[in-house]
Parts: sequence; structure tokens; C-alpha cells
Amino acid sequence: MDSSSGKPSTAQVVVLATSSALTALFYTIYKSRATTVARLKEAKKVSIDQDLKSILSETPGRCVPYAVIEGVVRNVKETLSSQFVENCKGVIERLTLKEEKMVWNRTTHLWNSTEKIIHQRTNTVPFALGSHDEGIAAAVRVVRPLDAAELDLETTYENFHPTVQSLTNVIGHFISGERPKGIHETEEMLRLGDSVTGVGELVLDNNLIKLQPPKQGFRYFLTRLDYDSLLRKQRNSVRLWRVLALVSGATACSVLLFVLWRKYVHHRRSQKERSMLEEFKEQQKKRMRELNIEESSVSPTSCTVCLSQERSCVFLECGHVCACTQCYAALPPPKKCPICRATIDRVVPLYNS
Repeated sequence: MDSSSGKPSTAQVVVLATSSALTALFYTIYKSRATTVARLKEAKKVSIDQDLKSILSETPGRCVPYAVIEGVVRNVKETLSSQFVENCKGVIERLTLKEEKMVWNRTTHLWNSTEKIIHQRTNTVPFALGSHDEGIAAAVRVVRPLDAAELDLETTYENFHPTVQSLTNVIGHFISGERPKGIHETEEMLRLGDSVTGVGELVLDNNLIKLQPPKQGFRYFLTRLDYDSLLRKQRNSVRLWRVLALVSGATACSVLLFVLWRKYVHHRRSQKERSMLEEFKEQQKKRMRELNIEESSVSPTSCTVCLSQERSCVFLECGHVCACTQCYAALPPPKKCPICRATIDRVVPLYNS
């Protein structure tokens, strides 16, 4: 903080603005996640059995706005086969190519590892969730699975293809500041028979039971976790964002209180200085009356102590120029400025040209 004006420094303004913005962001995410957890806890658990269709037909609107179902992945017609693993079939396949390289950081003077997705393709086929009991034919068709959150696919294949390095390439990489490591290739799948938990709108549409993205801003989930694990994971996320919001909020409050306290200290100091200046002026007038000296006859640059010599020294650290060298020498120890009563640390001679 600028001690002369009491205004906050640029660094303090930046920290206060940044921490306030982060607090607002973290709090918004926290509230959103907390709402998601509350709705997950209130979601209706529905079992996949032979009575599911009749239950939905008797439900108002023939739908459950937010339902939890747990089942196994079944194909509707066709399936997807793994391109790398034999007899591995699924309903969602994601192929990813990532470029891995080392980048020179000019600030830290270190090589940092980075990744960049250079190609990704996701293939899907219609699928349903069936009962864990193979004797139950009822199934729930999953609509728009790629829109669901927490869609964690199983890694069925991965391979790393290192970049072939030559001496010329190595020299060029050190000059450019980028050193390729290689290409990371992965295949992920949602396989047939995987246990999946779906949370969304359950609706009976033309004799077909569907699980689809819910309305009213509810979050759509499709995950290989069970319901309890999903709820626990979302609760942990809520705690994380709450802690981040509290930390950034505490930082913003601390900086704000520090700025206000320094402002208050500066205000009190200014008041004290004005009061002491007024007192000094009154004493100076009293002394002039005692010496029978007219105020108009005293030069503005006269020593404020003897009123006869020219001011010839600067008091530090207060910076007042108010006395001559002789009067300064006559001040009793500890020497203090006649105007502000601040302790005089050192004196700098003043030369008038």
C-alpha cells in the first residue's frame, strides 16, 4: 500500500480481484455440484424386471422424471468389435491418438511433459440395459449415451510409438524448444456385459422403455460405478469445490481487511499530523506575540524555531524542512521534528542556490 496516499498497491488490487473472481467461480460450481448430489439422493431407484413396463404405464405422463437404474449392457442389433483384441465386443468404442512431447520452459529452465490429442473418434451402436438375471427379458434402451457425465470406458488396448531420433533432429529440437517423445494410441470400450448405472428420465415410449437426458436441468449419468460409489464420488467433488471456495474467499477477505486496516491507519496518521500541525502553528503564533514580531515580517523560509535563520536541513524520515542547523543541534535528545514529533533518524543539509 502506498504509505503517502493510503491507496492499495497494484499487487493488492490484483490479488483481491483475482481471489474474488475465483471465489465466485468456485462457489457457483460448488452450488451446482451440491444441487446434483441432492437430486441424486432424491432420485427414484427402479428395478429392471417384468413389471417395469406396467409400472410406467400407470405413472402420470408414463415417465419417471429422475430415476436410477442398474443393469448390464446388452446389444440391440449390431455390436462393435475391438480393432486390437480378439472376441472383445462392445457398444461404445473410442480411439484416441495423443502426441507426447517435452517443451522447454524459458521461465523455469526445465523440460515439461505435455500431451495433445491429434485424433479421436467415437463409435456407438444402439444398446440397452438389461437385468442381471438373464431370465428377465425386460430392457431399457439408452438414448444419447455420449451426452452423459461420468461415462468411464474400459481401456482395452494401449500402445506407445516412440519417435525415432536422429542427431539432426535432436539439435533441431533443442533449438526449437520442443522435443517429441512419441504417439500414444489407446482404445476404450463399453463392453457387452458391463454393469452400468444410469441416472436420467425413464419413459415409456410406444411400448419401448427409454433412459434419456432428463429435463429441468437435472444431470444425466451413465457410469460403470454402482449408485453408492457414484454418489460418494459426487460428494467428494462437492467437498473439494467447497474447500476451494472457502480458501479463495478467506484470501479475498484477508486482503480486503488488510487494505481497510492500512487505510484506517493512514487516516488516523493524517488526522494526527493535521492536529499536530495546527498545534505547532498556534505555538508559533504565541511565540511571535511573545517576541513582538509581526507575522507578515517573517519569511516563509525562516526557521520555525528561531524565526530568524533560514531553514537549512531536511529531517528524515518525515521529510519536513522546518529548522536551521543551529536549532536542530539545540533540540534535546531524542531529537524529534518540531512539526510532526517524529523521531529524526538522520539529517540532510539543504543548500539554497
